[in-house]
Amino acid sequence: MVLYPPDDPYLFNITLFGLPIAVRWYGALIMGGALIASYLASRRAVARGYKPDHVWDQLMLGLILGIAGARIYYVIFEWERFASNLWSIPNLTTGGLAIHGGFLGAVLSVVIYTRWHKLPFWDWIDVCIPGFLLGQAIGRWGNFFNQEAYGRPTDLAFGLQIDPAYRLPPYTDMQQYPLDTLFHATFLYESLWNFAGVALLLLADRRFGHGAPASKRWLRPGDLIFLYAIYYSAGRFWIEGLRLDSLYAGPLRMAQVISLIFIAAGAVALVVSHRRREAGRVKREAGREA
Repeated sequence: MVLYPPDDPYLFNITLFGLPIAVRWYGALIMGGALIASYLASRRAVARGYKPDHVWDQLMLGLILGIAGARIYYVIFEWERFASNLWSIPNLTTGGLAIHGGFLGAVLSVVIYTRWHKLPFWDWIDVCIPGFLLGQAIGRWGNFFNQEAYGRPTDLAFGLQIDPAYRLPPYTDMQQYPLDTLFHATFLYESLWNFAGVALLLLADRRFGHGAPASKRWLRPGDLIFLYAIYYSAGRFWIEGLRLDSLYAGPLRMAQVISLIFIAAGAVALVVSHRRREAGRVKREAGREA
């Protein structure tokens, strides 16, 4: 099976009353993913006793800081490309967003919003994080239409065909790598991994978190974002190893370095969180016995 992106990356590109109106699939999928993610978060907010309006009110701040964080992160590691033309930094039409920066920006938006509205940060971020991963899963398809974020050539029967104009060296050599060369569809791998992660986070929350009876609630507030950090980063680490367009710091693929940091941080946070709960339980039992 061969995946072949459309030649035109635009959802529509028209002129109306003399004004050009163009919407790229990339932007439409990012916005669509954000809206669907917010709908999921609003349903989860209601289930936890919050007003769903909080999700929609936070959406704009989350989009602004998330996209800004994603772009800043990307520009930092591609500075040589932007240094001579600073006006190209805000131009997002050709991609250039890094999800780790987007994640940090989105978390910052939660910090700001929960402090302003006096909401519990850890519980609220648990409301939002499955939706964030869902938005990632949907937004990844923007890379398909932009013919980017693909991997090295593959001999598998399933692969992605890339036009010469979108290939990275040395795969621009059409004699050695003809038009029917297939590349790893890494955007698809990550999208499917993320969709599965959404299901796992929702199941974990239902069976062992807020949706479970009090006696079976093993998860604490904040645990879902720690599980997200471990799960998403594990998948991103191996997928990144296939990609041709990784951001580097010296010889290191930064996404893999950050993934390892996220996995370690998530695991440590889970251990610390549950040790504190156990210590609190022991202290309470000791107080009752006294």
